[in-house]
Amino acid sequence: MKMELLVEKSSKISGVVKAPPSKSYTHRAVIIASLADGKSVLKDPLNSEDTLASLEASQAFGSKIENLGEQWVVEGTSGQLETPHDVLDVKNSGTTLRIMTSVAGLAPNYSVFTGDSSLKTRPMQHLLDALKPLGVEAVSSRGDGKPPIIVKGGFKGGKTSIPGTVSSQFISSLIIAGALAEEPVELEVTGEFISQPYVNMTRDVMEKFGVKVDYDVDSKVFQVNPQTYRATDYTIEGDYSSASYLVGAVAVLGGELTIKNLFKGSKQGDKFILDIISQMGADIMVKSDEVTVKSEGNLQGIDIDLHNAPDLLPTVSVLGALAEGTTEISGVEHARFKETDRISTCSQELAKLGVNVKEKTDGMTIVGGINSGTVQSHGDHRLVMAFSLAGLKVGVKIQNAGVYDVSFPNFPEVMNNLGCKMMFK
Repeated sequence: MKMELLVEKSSKISGVVKAPPSKSYTHRAVIIASLADGKSVLKDPLNSEDTLASLEASQAFGSKIENLGEQWVVEGTSGQLETPHDVLDVKNSGTTLRIMTSVAGLAPNYSVFTGDSSLKTRPMQHLLDALKPLGVEAVSSRGDGKPPIIVKGGFKGGKTSIPGTVSSQFISSLIIAGALAEEPVELEVTGEFISQPYVNMTRDVMEKFGVKVDYDVDSKVFQVNPQTYRATDYTIEGDYSSASYLVGAVAVLGGELTIKNLFKGSKQGDKFILDIISQMGADIMVKSDEVTVKSEGNLQGIDIDLHNAPDLLPTVSVLGALAEGTTEISGVEHARFKETDRISTCSQELAKLGVNVKEKTDGMTIVGGINSGTVQSHGDHRLVMAFSLAGLKVGVKIQNAGVYDVSFPNFPEVMNNLGCKMMFK
């Protein structure tokens, strides 16, 4: 959607707001429920373009799903999947593509996945290679390790390995489908293991549906024995990734904001945003199911390693530009393989606003100081919402901004209700 979002300078904000449902948990819950034995009710799911791609893909493999808005009723396949009748277009959802590629190995015959132009740049070869020893033939149709992807069913199980440096989604994919393989699956993670919290989230959802995954920290080996997913009623928790923009807004403008449905015991890696904001100068109060942020609007630059929370890169880069001093972001080279090369795109757009920014292999160096101007989203939902924070301080126009609804469908309405000034032109 090629809409332009105008974000005007705003004053202090305050109020109480409910965090949007977690995109990551919604993806995992609907896919796992679709593999389960019986009927599950998913309460408070996120209805967004990305998560609906997982819902529709699950339907294509034989699950019957009723979308009632505030809940999804999922009739599982008991692991007896059908081969989809057509090519599956998962649009911009890398999570859907990666998890469903392994799931497709449980179906008979051939399944084909494609998506939009951004999705077709996402690396898949490590996952394709890891599936082969498990009995699944999966190939890139163009032979470049990227979508479209063709998968031939035959998930037997066995031993395999995968590098841990590109995407934790590969690991989540293999263990979710591995529980329904004929034989046990032993998965070794080689090299650095990035974004581990996302795999912890996957194991958490699997356990709620009755499947246990063992992990040996020393050898970095996952062990998944053949099991059955059991249907359950499951409530989706709030999303710390989406809440980072709410937290960021009060941090840069000043004020006090309480965000409900954020759980203290959450396994989400992006809960790290609370530590980041605290280090930059805001006050954080955490209760069991809500977070309150207080700020005077004066932030300080920090040195921060985002290797376990790569989706926070756009938010933190903009916060760094709005802070006093220098912000050093590191450990996040894998952010180059997201919807866009986020290190590059964030650097480009910050520079358009007069920010002194230096791109590094695994991050960025940002010297505080920013001007009003016009930026481009590059079709990336997280860039739209992150750069809106700059607009609240100095005024910004964001081109091709409609993509925010990939993960936070009512973002402008929520922000406006809190006192922020933003509108589409």
